[in-house]
Amino acid sequence: MSTLGNAPDQQPVTGELAVTTASLEDWHQVTQWAADEGWNPGLGDTACFHPTDPAGFFTGRRAGRTVSAVSIVSYSDAYAFLGYYLVHPDHRGQGLGLATWRAAFPHAGVRTVGLDAVPAQQATYRRAGFTPAHDTIRYGGRPLRPGTPAPAEVVTVTGSHLDAVADYDRRCFPADRRAFVARWLTAPGHSARVYLRDGAVAGYGVLRPARTGHRIGPLFADTTEAAEALFDALVASVDPDGEIFLDVPGPRHTAHTLVTARGLVPQSHTVRMYTGAVPPAEQERTFAVTSLELG
Repeated sequence: MSTLGNAPDQQPVTGELAVTTASLEDWHQVTQWAADEGWNPGLGDTACFHPTDPAGFFTGRRAGRTVSAVSIVSYSDAYAFLGYYLVHPDHRGQGLGLATWRAAFPHAGVRTVGLDAVPAQQATYRRAGFTPAHDTIRYGGRPLRPGTPAPAEVVTVTGSHLDAVADYDRRCFPADRRAFVARWLTAPGHSARVYLRDGAVAGYGVLRPARTGHRIGPLFADTTEAAEALFDALVASVDPDGEIFLDVPGPRHTAHTLVTARGLVPQSHTVRMYTGAVPPAEQERTFAVTSLELG
């Protein structure tokens, strides 16, 4: 996600800024900044995200203190995703976001770059070469539960499912992210379910603990019925008083109908934007994205 106060047309930076590749430990601090901004990151997101492209995470330091950050994660030769574009609140308005952006963005090379921007910054990112594709709505609340057992088609993900789920994920996402999917499915605290039709993967979903409640993402499925079954199975593993959050692409009307029928309400929205042609993916299977920070 890209937030306010960090846009690529700020005033020039004052004072020396060193932008370098961020370590896993560095990124724990950035994730805390994201939590302070109200993004509600998952508790284990850093451990899953950072190994995706360790060279694609950047922090800016001035006078020995980390003051800015951005990630530009390369998934393939054709696609990268920008997120965590942040400047510490004590250091905004000094051009640090612009300087960090300029130092880090060449990591994307000639790839199409995607990002999720807060609406107020849409015009700024247009000037930087991004084109809006659609809104993404964050829903949240305490979901209604049907009280019926999960159908036999919904099972807990095991090691035997990993390759098939990664293959299915590639149909729904613009690049192969097999190693990330394996970490995401098996990370501590994550609950993953797969929908099998005649033994083949027809959808999967992951629930993870967040700073507040739990987040579901991704939720990919061939049909609304499969998505509903996966959603209900994931929610069943959470305390009834717990809140659930997920991010639904604007064009996915059946997905919005599903989550509102389960009692969740819109909480915020972002704008998905790209710098060029997006590598193909079967977007009609997306009921919730994985993360606003990593696509």
